[in-house]
Amino acid sequence: MKIFFNVVGGIALALAALGVALPLLPTTPFLLVAAACFLRGSPRMHAWLTQNQVFGHYLRDYQEKKAVPLRIKVVAIGLMWLSLGYSMLFVVPTLKIPLGLIGLGVTAYLVLGLKTLPRSTSCGSQGIDDKTGD
Repeated sequence: MKIFFNVVGGIALALAALGVALPLLPTTPFLLVAAACFLRGSPRMHAWLTQNQVFGHYLRDYQEKKAVPLRIKVVAIGLMWLSLGYSMLFVVPTLKIPLGLIGLGVTAYLVLGLKTLPRSTSCGSQGIDDKTGD
């Protein structure tokens, strides 16, 4: 099972690396998948990933503050609705409503349930005001 988690973690890490350079490919969700996989498959890779200068701050923001930057939320919602819209055009009509409901649920969670980090600085992200959740 460790091999499976390491392979999936490696693929997710590669997609996250591409997401740094490609504006439409989100980095954070792939990093979270990679971190979760490496946590189960390779503690050494998980430690390396969370301490990495390029990727580490994304993971620490989510693990410590349970928050992501606004840009990540916007890209995630946009790509999700783009793929859901495409799927809804070409699937059996009875699946359109469930797909739409799932999309609304995920959108509601990202907008209302997940905290948004303030704009990040060149050294990483700033703290969150716990009183307001902003």
